Amino acid sequence: MTETTPFDPGPVGTVRASRAWRPLLLALLLLAATFLAYQPAWHGGMLWDDDGHITKPELRSAAGLRHIWFDVGATQQYYPLLHTLFWLEHRLWGNAMTGYHAVTILLHALAALLVAAILRRLNVPGAWLAAAIFALHPVHVESVAWVTEQKNTLSGALYLGAMLAYLRFDGDRRTRHYTLALALFVLALLSKTVAATLPAALLVILWWKRGRLDRRDVLPLLPWFLLGAGSGLVTAWVERNLVGAAGADFDFTLLQRSVIAGRDVVFYLGKLLWPAGLTFNYPRWEIPRSPGWQLFYPLGVTGALAGLWSVRRRSRAPLAAALFFGVTLFPSLGFFAVFPFFYSFVADHFQYLASLGPITLFSASLAGLLVGRPARARVPVRAAAIAVVALLGTLSWRQSRQYIDEETLYRETLARNPGSFLALNNLCCQLRDRGQLAAALPLCEEAVRLNPGWDLANENLGVILSGLGRLEEALPYLLAATRLNRDDFLGYSNLSLTLLKLGRIAEAVEYGREAVRLKPGDAITRNTLCRALERLGRLAEAEEQCVQAVTLSPGEVAFHSALGILQQRLGKFQEAEASLNEAIRLDPGHSESHANLGLALESQSRIAEALAQYREAVRLDSGNQLALTRLWSVSQGQGRVSPKR
Repeated sequence: MTETTPFDPGPVGTVRASRAWRPLLLALLLLAATFLAYQPAWHGGMLWDDDGHITKPELRSAAGLRHIWFDVGATQQYYPLLHTLFWLEHRLWGNAMTGYHAVTILLHALAALLVAAILRRLNVPGAWLAAAIFALHPVHVESVAWVTEQKNTLSGALYLGAMLAYLRFDGDRRTRHYTLALALFVLALLSKTVAATLPAALLVILWWKRGRLDRRDVLPLLPWFLLGAGSGLVTAWVERNLVGAAGADFDFTLLQRSVIAGRDVVFYLGKLLWPAGLTFNYPRWEIPRSPGWQLFYPLGVTGALAGLWSVRRRSRAPLAAALFFGVTLFPSLGFFAVFPFFYSFVADHFQYLASLGPITLFSASLAGLLVGRPARARVPVRAAAIAVVALLGTLSWRQSRQYIDEETLYRETLARNPGSFLALNNLCCQLRDRGQLAAALPLCEEAVRLNPGWDLANENLGVILSGLGRLEEALPYLLAATRLNRDDFLGYSNLSLTLLKLGRIAEAVEYGREAVRLKPGDAITRNTLCRALERLGRLAEAEEQCVQAVTLSPGEVAFHSALGILQQRLGKFQEAEASLNEAIRLDPGHSESHANLGLALESQSRIAEALAQYREAVRLDSGNQLALTRLWSVSQGQGRVSPKR
């Protein structure tokens, strides 16, 4: 059976050689169109949790690569093949984002080409149209323009490669094709667990081809189901115990989960058919214990499936497309807890592979209109197909502009979903990190108002209020953050620092110790605890914490300077001199370090050297009161000092 597509120019005036080149030409056009549609994202910056996927410093060595594979908690999720690819990419271009975007777009284009190859093998009309729609549909922009979702494009390409190899095995029963298919399936699972749905999707395809399933169809896929189940169990454990998909926000009855699933299916199908209002973060639906009218969603989906089943003898294609859609969506329909459900029950990237069911049905239906029609009657159909592809590509180009940088993404999200506490909080943090605390404050206040039980929003609001000097107002939010998440060291660290500023030193030490217990390797927390212990007069304990801070972050000037001051108080003048010299080596323009080194030298009666340091401190900062005071006192011959912080 020869495939007919809306892009097929027909046999008139062609030769066999041109037909041989046609797939290559269409593949090149599809590749070029995909890259062009995502042009705005080529140089996009780092977004939301990209820093949790791009290889962290501690994993960039060969030993780090071993951790990626054998330490389940080393990466944000246990997708070792994905993080191996990130590891290799970091070796090639470091944190330069263009390289990551190029790889993600290329993987997406490869997935689209595999779609064409699979549908051509199955003799499905409109294979190239389906591939083009998949490549250019705007619901996939989130998966392609956001580097974090390289897991979607990588696992998607491997999933489709495994499907193509298995269909070859189904045709010839050769062991090498089965082995290749199984290997690609395992690699897909190691990239993202959604690939676990592949054996069920293959059974749907085989049922569509033959109208029945027998042992010959099912038995070869049994190991695949077992591998998929094992991968799913690992991911579920990671989501619950390491990522945080547990608690009241993920606690639903089976009835509620059924409602979520029904709403999800309707939502995704709607966005696929009419891709308007696409956004990075959709509103999170309220699903009461007694869902009431919302039961129409699962009942409607069930009724639709029953209707498609009733007409299966006339055509199995609509039911097969619906089953493929539902089977591939299943892991994200609410029956399993995944952390993104904290923000919303839906996200565009969840339907990356599932969309192929409806896309294929639409493309095959449109291509079917060409069959048996005269050449003149085919022109409008082909024009419609080209118009659909061009429109989708234009929409993807516009949508991908949102992913240029974080601020653009969050402002665009808020324009479409003003109640997005995720976007409010993240935009608040963007402004905070740029020092725009007054502009950030109302955003974080609104995030807390919308979700008062979110520890991160409370913590960020507390940090901003503290930064604005409103310490007493900050305290309740910081306390709430530690109460809501007792495992977040940063919450305790920020609370400790604010208590230190308020002069509540004993409490600052208490919360600082808890922060250090939760994350012994955080230098900032160690330094805060050092300062609090010093204020209590427990200088030996304080020195221990300051030494740890310097060891953990040897390039931080302030830590060396603080250690030097403390060592002076302990009478360790030579050690203090060494610490302060290191601070000056790291930053010769650090006025405070020069002034404190002057104190250390003065305490050793090295007056000329001390004066030189005081003069340098004043030269660097004419308002340095310590240096000015000591410079005058020493010049007047008033002798040594007892240094104080």
